[in-house]
Order: sequence, then C-alpha cells, then structure tokens
Amino acid sequence: MTYSQTLDYLYAKLPMFTRVGVIAFKKDLDNTIKFCAHLNHPETKFKTLHIAGTNGKGSTSHMLAAVLQKAGYKTGLYTSPHLKDFRERIKINGEMIPEEEVISFVKENKNFIEELSPSFFEATVAMAFDYFAKQKVDVAVIEVGLGGRLDSTNIISPELSIITNIGYDHMNMLGNTLKEIAGEKAGIIKQNTPVVIGEYQEEIANVFQNKALQNNAELTFASNEWCNDDSKIVDGKREITIHGKEKTLTLKLDLTGTYQIKNVKTVLSAITELNKSSFKISYEQLISALCKVKNLTGLMGRWQTLQENPLVICDTGHNEDGIKEVLHNISLTAHKRLRMVIGMVKDKEISKILKLLPQHAIYYFCAPNLERAKPADELQSEALAFGLNGEAFPNVKEALSKAKADAENADLIFVGGSTFVVAEVV
Repeated sequence: MTYSQTLDYLYAKLPMFTRVGVIAFKKDLDNTIKFCAHLNHPETKFKTLHIAGTNGKGSTSHMLAAVLQKAGYKTGLYTSPHLKDFRERIKINGEMIPEEEVISFVKENKNFIEELSPSFFEATVAMAFDYFAKQKVDVAVIEVGLGGRLDSTNIISPELSIITNIGYDHMNMLGNTLKEIAGEKAGIIKQNTPVVIGEYQEEIANVFQNKALQNNAELTFASNEWCNDDSKIVDGKREITIHGKEKTLTLKLDLTGTYQIKNVKTVLSAITELNKSSFKISYEQLISALCKVKNLTGLMGRWQTLQENPLVICDTGHNEDGIKEVLHNISLTAHKRLRMVIGMVKDKEISKILKLLPQHAIYYFCAPNLERAKPADELQSEALAFGLNGEAFPNVKEALSKAKADAENADLIFVGGSTFVVAEVV
C-alpha cells in the first residue's frame, strides 16, 4: 500500500475517536497490552514522561520535548490529535515519523491488527512505542489521549507523571464532577514515581494527594512553587520573569498565549524533578528551548497568528476553561470589531461554551469536515438563543473567506471552537 492507502486502511478499519466519538473509546488497556506484547514490549525500552490534564497538556508536552531536545537527548514525542498530517502524532527531535515507517508498521502487523481489532488510537500508540524503541530514543514525552486511568498510553512506567489541570470536558466518559474527572486523570500516578500537578485547585487537591500517598509518589504543585511578574509581548515573544524558591528566570516564549504562563510553571517543576534523577538539564538550555518551541517541535494552533491586516488568530481551546483563556487573550489584543469563525463537535457541552461567547462579536458559524461536526445551521440556531448573531457556512474555508472579505484592517478575526476547525486553517 502507498502512504495514503495505508492511512485510508487505518481510518476505515479502526474506530477513531476524533471522527466518531465515544464509541471508539475502549474502557480498558487490554488491546494495548496485547499489541505491545506482540511487538516485544517496546514501551519498556526507553525512558518516558507521561502527561495528562484537561487543558495545556499538548503545549506542556511540546515545551518539555523542546527542552529535552535542546539538552542533547534524543527525544520522542507522542501527541494527539493531529492537525494537518497523521505523522504529527509521532516525532523524534521534532521530525515526523517517515511515511515509509507508517507503511511498514501496518504491513508487518496487518494480520495482527485484523485479529485484534484495536481502536485507531490503540494502534497509533503501539506504532509510536515501536518506532521510538527501534530508533533508540533516550526519552519520550507521552501525552495522554483522553482521561488517564484507562487511556491506552497508561501502560508505561514513566520517570515522571504530570497532570496540568482539571476542568469539565469529556464528561460522558470521565465523570460529571471535578473530583470524578480528577480521579481518572490521577490514574497515571505510579508507584514510587514523582508527580507534578500544574495547578493547585483546592476542591480536588486531596484527590491527587491521596493517590500520591497510596503510591509513595512525591507530589509537587507547580503553581505553589513559582510566581510571575506581569508579562508583555516584545518582538513577537511573551517576555516574563518567573520566581521560584531558589531561582528567578526571565523567559521569552514563542508560545504567546497568556495561558502558557501556567504551562511554563509546570515545565519548570518537571525539569526540577528530572534533574533530581539521571537527567542533566541546565537553565540555559531551558531558556533557549522555550523561545523556539514551535521551531523545535512543529507545534501549531496555540494562539497562532495566521495573518495581519486584518489580524487572524486561531486557537485550539474548545472546552469551558479553554474558551475562557481564549476570550482573555482576545481582550488583550487591540482590535476594532471582533469577528469569530466558530465550529464545534456534537458531543461537547455546546451550551456551556455559547454562554461564554461575547454578544457584540459578528459570527461565522461553520462545520469542520468530520462525522462528529455540529451542522453549522444547528450551531447558528443554538447560538441565537444566547444572543449570538451571524451567518452559517457549509465549511470552515467559506466562513473564514467571508470573514476576511467583511473585515476592516483594524478588525480581529478569531478562528476556533474546535481543534478540527483550527486544523483546516493552519
């Protein structure tokens, strides 16, 4: 099979959460365990960091990968979903897995895949672990797909577990309360393995404290370890000074969203923990890496400027907390009129998002190209009940095109509401 035929096979054969939703989510680790046993347990052949959380786990994963890479470690990075190319999910030192590797993995394991019938995500996790083992990476940063306890990635024994924060998302699978959701995320905490929690949230802190105690896992809340001065944008970078108990750092972040300040604190605590073990990462290497994360890792879609005059910015924030962060960044961005190109998927808590969106904005409702997409006319109708007015468009491209045509140079066009909307514009 060619590369495109190989992907078509995987998409057609295996249930894929990003396309069909909850029916693709397997509530056990059995298939991943069997697949990795078939591959001679590649997940045991390199060191790992394991990262979960409601928001920020993708940015945090990429930041950590950039720092490790800059410190001289051959660094694997597994994330999901991808935006443009399937191979974004599996990288080594910022380079995507070659097409030939994807083809050969599927070819060599096709009979086993047919027999096992894994989900798309389970097969992708196995592919990543196999590739990292064959390429002899020093360490791999592994981002949880969904939840933690029952996520396919949760067969690893990491050097460090990281949980960025807890918010309301995927409640149909993870629980209806923050404590229930935190309990699922806390499932990545392992015996005698240090854990960094990005944000101290009083109502759920004891969930992590109890789990860490049960597992004799040293626990750190990054937000309690670091504080920051006000930040500013200088020459396209967010400049910020962050103070720790023993160290003050001035950073220039190429990931400029204000929410990255929380993520950077998580990264700083993670590097502190890693340096207590066998890793050697200097502050100079960390500072150098954080000013060019996008260049080192290829990260896209995080408060990303697509064009100027009019200013077009996209962001993958798609749940309540993510949208609140987006709106905060919009409020800090000078503009005349706000135009919002918005699309969503059907299985999200759409009303909770719509009630947050500003009524003064001009809306361009659209549907990303996947089965889970909320039809644009239905989204428009629901939004109207919250005082949000705008036109409906059959696809993202037409919606953005009309927004650009309508906009004056001083306007701001925001594109988002779903990762899959952003995937069609970056």
